[in-house]
Amino acid sequence: MSYLILIVIVLIIIIGPSLWVTRTIKKYSEPNDRYDFSGATFARKLLDALNLQEVEVESTELGDHYDPSSRTVRLTADKMESGSLSAITIAAHEVGHAHQHSTGYNPFKLRTILVKAMAPAERFGALILIAAPIVTLLTRIPQSGLIMFLGGFLTLGISSVIHLVTLPTEWNASFDRALPMLEEGNILKEGDEPHARELLTAAAMTYVAASLMSLINIARWWAILRKGPL
Repeated sequence: MSYLILIVIVLIIIIGPSLWVTRTIKKYSEPNDRYDFSGATFARKLLDALNLQEVEVESTELGDHYDPSSRTVRLTADKMESGSLSAITIAAHEVGHAHQHSTGYNPFKLRTILVKAMAPAERFGALILIAAPIVTLLTRIPQSGLIMFLGGFLTLGISSVIHLVTLPTEWNASFDRALPMLEEGNILKEGDEPHARELLTAAAMTYVAASLMSLINIARWWAILRKGPL
């Protein structure tokens, strides 16, 4: 029974942040006309105020993010078009990343270097995962199954490292850059500041939540590995 309780506690610790982030962003996505400007318009306004006219604002289906390689703030369609508190707060967070880039913020530079350096290794790990079962069937060599496990660990492990490295970068984007933009411009409506802080925390925790969720996959691979090679 105590073992079961421990498993439940661990699952709550791992899954809890992801559920909280999703719930928080959804909670403040309505009403979508709370502000008379959209997330895209607000992002553009903030970028121009920071003399970052060269940074573009685009719609994406891959999640809200700032792309340093193309110098583009990308927002999902609901943030681009909505005037909700979630939309403008997350837009400010992503502009915070653009500001980090323009000022040469070292943790942001480190993250960018790591992502570029580790991306090929992560893709290679994914390729091994895809190829290993086929190789096992063709060669009938059980040891080839170990390649699949190693590929899984490589892929997920690198992803976790990158997520953890983003911690100081995300926190800085939220509270040292986005929050002052919201406060100094008197942008927020009365009573919205505590909710904006909650949203900025959620934005900063997005990658942490993803990192924790990846631990479940790593644990799954480890459980398979302990059973022995295929």
